[in-house]
Amino acid sequence: MTEDERWMRRCLQLARCGEIGAPPNPMVGAVIVCDGRIIGEGYHVHCGEGHAEVNAFASVHDPELLSRACMYVSLEPCAHYGRTPPCAKLIIEKGVKNVVVGTVDPFAKVNGQGIRMLREAGVNVRTGVLEKECRLLNKRFIISQTHDRPFITLKWAQSADGFLAPRIAASSPIFISTPQTLVHVHHLRARHQAILVGRRTAQLDNPSLTLRYWAGKQPLRVVFDRNGVLKSSLHIFDGQAPTLIIGETDSDERQRLGSYDFLPIDYSRSVLPQVLKELKARGVQSLLVEGGRQLLQSFIDENLWDETHIEVGCSNFKEGLPAPILPPGLEAVSESVFGHKIIQNQNYTF
Repeated sequence: MTEDERWMRRCLQLARCGEIGAPPNPMVGAVIVCDGRIIGEGYHVHCGEGHAEVNAFASVHDPELLSRACMYVSLEPCAHYGRTPPCAKLIIEKGVKNVVVGTVDPFAKVNGQGIRMLREAGVNVRTGVLEKECRLLNKRFIISQTHDRPFITLKWAQSADGFLAPRIAASSPIFISTPQTLVHVHHLRARHQAILVGRRTAQLDNPSLTLRYWAGKQPLRVVFDRNGVLKSSLHIFDGQAPTLIIGETDSDERQRLGSYDFLPIDYSRSVLPQVLKELKARGVQSLLVEGGRQLLQSFIDENLWDETHIEVGCSNFKEGLPAPILPPGLEAVSESVFGHKIIQNQNYTF
């Protein structure tokens, strides 16, 4: 491991601390090193607040060391005025002469301009250190920027022999999930800004679609209901989290609740692209699809997915409702002891 890689790994460690608070901004870590030791470090804690570079500079006790220091940052410093001033400009003002960047920021208002600003001011900039790791960390942000839609994660639980549910309903519910995997699912929800289900899932399962076993901001609940048949007594209308209903017609009875938004769409055209476009316009960077087989398979068939999180239980149902079918040739990139495996779409590789 090189010295640059050593300090960039520290940047990545710090950046992950912003997993819940930073989105829809990217997770970023910054480390300032002088004479082989860290003199300042920070990460992007909350969207709208100080960036990683700002927090790193704020932690430096001896500013006179900055002229001899090197700043490591996992994502290119911004060069535009947003909610905060440009970090590239701050680096120049602080007198840092050496900067190492993990990966370029694909956001249109940055995308190389921060690096250019630094170099034009005489700062020595090295790029591409642990670039793959830095891009993977912000895969949701990068896909959202480069594909003009939210990052899409499909999630389902299936039996060991590949069924979502048995053919004949048992006298008591059959649970594939365990208390441990339930915590995992809520952590997954916390890392996404919206959760999508179909009408049948909302009607039959009556899910809350909220965070109860993990801390974080409640994601937007998105529910398909083409003809406005879902009853206002369902959990999705309880006001515990923002809710968006998608359909052709809304329910007069529900409208009096005022606890949700309604999005009319044209069902004579492809539905999913319309929904994704609207969610992107609403600032949704990442979408978790927890619907039934038909909804999940529609995302797969239209190649509108980036990852699947599949929970595989221990029971065999032998027959029943089959799990969604993924394209052939895909393999899990990781598996957990709790039965979860992650499969990535080959259309996005870092």
